[in-house]
Amino acid sequence: MIEIKNLENISDFHHPRRIMKYVLVYCSSGSITMLVDQKEFSIGAGQVITITSGQVHSITKNKKANGYVLEFTLDFFCKNDNDIELIFHNGLFCHFAMNEVIAVDKAILLTQLSLIQLELKEQPYQYLISIHSRIELILVAINRAKVKRGDEIWKPDALFLKFLEAVRDNFKHNYTVTQFAEKLGTTELKLNELAKLHAGKTAQLVIHGLVTSEAKRLLIYGDSTVKEVAYQLGFNDPFYFSNFFKKQTKLSPKQYKESFSV
Repeated sequence: MIEIKNLENISDFHHPRRIMKYVLVYCSSGSITMLVDQKEFSIGAGQVITITSGQVHSITKNKKANGYVLEFTLDFFCKNDNDIELIFHNGLFCHFAMNEVIAVDKAILLTQLSLIQLELKEQPYQYLISIHSRIELILVAINRAKVKRGDEIWKPDALFLKFLEAVRDNFKHNYTVTQFAEKLGTTELKLNELAKLHAGKTAQLVIHGLVTSEAKRLLIYGDSTVKEVAYQLGFNDPFYFSNFFKKQTKLSPKQYKESFSV
């Protein structure tokens, strides 16, 4: 549900890892280099990076880094639509690989993360409510840092975010936009309207983008064959999957997988 670790003590980040939790890595001193879905990021003192649920990540270099790694599930944090909109506000924990390194107010992050660690250790009365509030403060501090440096504000609608989560949770079913609309209690027209507004593309193209990202992870980090990956993503015909993937990436699944082989 929720866990916090000291950056200097973690041992499971040195190999690519994938968990269905939202991950926040804060470096208070020293520096680290991370890979997130094959993109490299350098995080120094006073900087933070957010990683969405399901992204593959690892630490490749650690130069005397201190700090915290906070991990929590969507169910733990998102109790209502406001929570959902906050967690993805300005691209934080976004499904579209919008990971970035952000310099934040050191006093706020250090204070709140250390208090979350203390609350989890001692578990005083209503500690989970307190922790939820502290995560809110952390996310607000990160968003303020992004606005202060001149970032454009991106505040997607909660329904659109639920659509993204539904796609990620149902790759194996290969649902249509209409089927997702039915699951979410809305219409195909509304999902297309929100997709155009927040992503600049149709809902179907949003699905294609998320499926392609998942296919890349499975091809690079998994032991599955191209045929097995196709079935995992809901394609009944591996040949059709290969054509789909090549259309999205200009490479066949086999070529893509081999390009990352050592």
